[in-house]
Amino acid sequence: MANTSNTSKAQSSRSSQSSQKESGESTSSDKRDSDTADRRPGAMEVLRRARAQFAELTGMTPESVTSFEQTEDGWALEVEVLELERVPDTMSLIAGYQVELDPDGELTGYRRVRRYERGRADAHRRGGP
Repeated sequence: MANTSNTSKAQSSRSSQSSQKESGESTSSDKRDSDTADRRPGAMEVLRRARAQFAELTGMTPESVTSFEQTEDGWALEVEVLELERVPDTMSLIAGYQVELDPDGELTGYRRVRRYERGRADAHRRGGP
């Protein structure tokens, strides 16, 4: 008999939730689901998480974030890391990595896009050949 009683309660609960959804009322579980779906991390949270995830994956701590933008697929940023420490410091090797994250801020991929000595500046070309 206990099973029959529990089954009746479960069916009545389901029909109550169903009628609430049809009437536009929401249940507490519906609110939790929509709050989670609406809650996306902000820019600072994404940056912090990206730096931590990148460091955990590569073993290199980002020294700076040189670009950061929201994309259709999530987030994209470029970080610079110390790859090889040398003396003097201006001879140390720095690398720039492009890092991609999903909309929730989870790292989905990274790749090294440049490598240079700390003391070197990028070459700039002026209007001509």
